[in-house]
Amino acid sequence: MKFTVGPVEMYEETLKLRGEQIPYFRTSEFGEMMLRTDGRLKELIGCEKEGQIVYLTASGTGAMESVVINCFDGRDKVLVINGGSFGARFSSLCGIHRINHEEIKVPFEKDLEENMLTAYENAGYTALLVNINETSLGKLYDINLLSQFCKRNNMYLIVDAIGSLFMDEIDMKKTGIDGLIFSSQKALSLAPGMSYVALSKKLLEERVYDIETKCMYLDFKDHIKNFERGQTPFTPAVGICYELSNMVDRLYEKGIEKIVNEKRDLASGFRRKVKDYGFAIPEYRLSNALTPVLFKDHAYDVYVELKDRYNLIVNPSGGEYANRMLRIGHMGNLKPSDYEELLEKMIGLYKEYDR
Repeated sequence: MKFTVGPVEMYEETLKLRGEQIPYFRTSEFGEMMLRTDGRLKELIGCEKEGQIVYLTASGTGAMESVVINCFDGRDKVLVINGGSFGARFSSLCGIHRINHEEIKVPFEKDLEENMLTAYENAGYTALLVNINETSLGKLYDINLLSQFCKRNNMYLIVDAIGSLFMDEIDMKKTGIDGLIFSSQKALSLAPGMSYVALSKKLLEERVYDIETKCMYLDFKDHIKNFERGQTPFTPAVGICYELSNMVDRLYEKGIEKIVNEKRDLASGFRRKVKDYGFAIPEYRLSNALTPVLFKDHAYDVYVELKDRYNLIVNPSGGEYANRMLRIGHMGNLKPSDYEELLEKMIGLYKEYDR
């Protein structure tokens, strides 16, 4: 069983779909399915009708790169929130594509606070790029704080919500998000292979339609033109498109508020039990998507033994946190009883190493 942050435990309905033959997709029926899915997905994420969702057969990093090359150029000066490995990735992408940028580095133990933004007020930045849930740490940044900062400074707000959408409260209209990035293998609980970029009308008109993209495969303008008939310019991950359509229908029927509340309850229940067993959890603001559990030592050893002995898969951490932290995911087809088994085995293994 996977307690990971992607790929995650898939639902039976999705697994059943994956066992079927993949249909031919250059048909009006496929296009109509995608257009219907697109309309419902826009409602779920708060994307205005005049906005667009771009459907990419790419990893989340591919979607991040596509935003950098389609929305910004040498005229821009962008601000990147860097609180971990995924924030650093946005900076790397800006560097590769020669987009002038600066970082706000958020220390491990701290939340993003308003005083960290003060020095960047009225400084000519055109956009802010943020991984709203820094999934390398499970840290959730305050979207309202960032939204207000961008509105004051007339900046585009680009949010990588790959590790947060459908887990935390994310709404493009309510918080003024101009670009929203998400992927198939996270809270959507689908197979890996597709990522999605939702774009506001403002970002489309002022940037996307104006910038000459030097990449045929990731050119948003081409994708948007083809999607007028519910198609992509190149062969998509067709099977995942069918999975997406099925999942969006189910999410739409349940409603976004209920979806997020269920995940919040799941995460909160696990965190209470973890603390009851004497483990520590960081004090910073947490996403409902995962819980970082702090160890004195042997975190990586516990990860390996959970996997090899019990087929219980959690996320290890890298670098200086490799032996100090495991990340326990709450995405996908998981229920409270699954965490009882995980905690029992995790605690037993830790006691073996802590003797």
